[in-house]
Order: sequence, then structure tokens, then C-alpha cells
Amino acid sequence: MKKFKNKYRIPSSRLQNHDYGANGIYFITICTKNRKHYFGHITETHDSASPPEKMHDSASPSEKTHDSASPTEKTNHFASQSPTETHNSASLCATEIGKIAQKYWAEIADHYPFVTVDTFVVMPDHLHGILIFNNPDKKEWTPNQFGPQSKNLAAVIRGFKSSTKRYANQNGIEFEWQPRFHESILKDEKALQAVRRYIINNPKKWLETPGKDAQ
Repeated sequence: MKKFKNKYRIPSSRLQNHDYGANGIYFITICTKNRKHYFGHITETHDSASPPEKMHDSASPSEKTHDSASPTEKTNHFASQSPTETHNSASLCATEIGKIAQKYWAEIADHYPFVTVDTFVVMPDHLHGILIFNNPDKKEWTPNQFGPQSKNLAAVIRGFKSSTKRYANQNGIEFEWQPRFHESILKDEKALQAVRRYIINNPKKWLETPGKDAQ
């Protein structure tokens, strides 16, 4: 295990040569500490009564982005797709802190105008979400580095996690995040659509997992 400023630290899971402030599409997973169900429980719902989940349409063949398009052009293309409403057979019955996590994640773009919040879901012990970075002022490539950074993925996630934790502290709510977060970079529309479907189906899959019954 390597040291930083004479202190041991866990090796970073980030890609060392990637610029996490660059325009792109990121699939994020953030977990609660020890996977405790702070955010609520999953319950079965019915189409007639449940609110719709938001998922983006796939582009028609004529709208598909060509391989020759730049990463920024692809990002703009994905972000412009029109949303379609779909119903799910399961959803989160959220606690107060679960509702706050949903609210604060949805409001990320209010604090970071270069970020688009795409499909996301808050589960009992984690959050899945897609964030699209499209910063017209981003000109230079700056590889990932250990240390303070701003206007990049780590800064966005840090702000979200800190705000949620602060709300819990101010309102006497027991809550802790797992350190760090997991991310993957979505490089084409096929991957984006697959992850959107995965996110939307997450509550249903939860109920199908042994030991995770509906409440």
C-alpha cells in the first residue's frame, strides 16, 4: 500500500490517465456504509398507481452517431435524446434521507451547469446514476491525479455526498456513506442504453434476489 504525505492510502480505482473533468458519460454507483438500508425499502407497485420512471429513447437508425463523431459531439447527441415515460413493477419506499438523496442528486445540475443528470435510481443501500459532462470551456486534457480537484467527477460526487451527509447531521438522522464511489465511462450509445435499462430495472431485480423481499 502506497503512502501520500507519509500516510497510507488505498490505491485509487480511477483510471490514472483519464481526465475526469472531460466531456463524457459516466455511470456512477455510490453505496451506504456497510450497505445499510438507510434509504428505505423496495416495494411492489402497480402501473395504475405507481409514478413513472424516466428512461431515454433509443435513437432511430438515421439518428445514430457515426464513429467519426468527436466525443463532445457524441455527448451532445446522447444528451439531446427525448425522454420516454415507462412504468416499473417495483419502487423505493423512501425514508427521509432517501428522499433527500433523490432530491439532491436531481439538483446536481443546479450547482454544476455543465452536468446533465440522466437516468438514476436510489435503492435501499446504494444509488445508480448517469451523469453527462458537457463543458464548452473544457479545452485541455488533465490526467487524473491524487489531490484536490474541481469541476470534475470527483468534485461533483463529493459535493453530493457532503450535502446529503450534512442534511442528516443537521436533522439528527443516522446515516453514513461508504468511502469512495464506483464509476465506468460509457463510450457509445449501445452502452448508454444498456445502463439506462439496468438502472430502470434495478428495483424489480432487487425483489427477485433471494433474501430481499418486498415490504
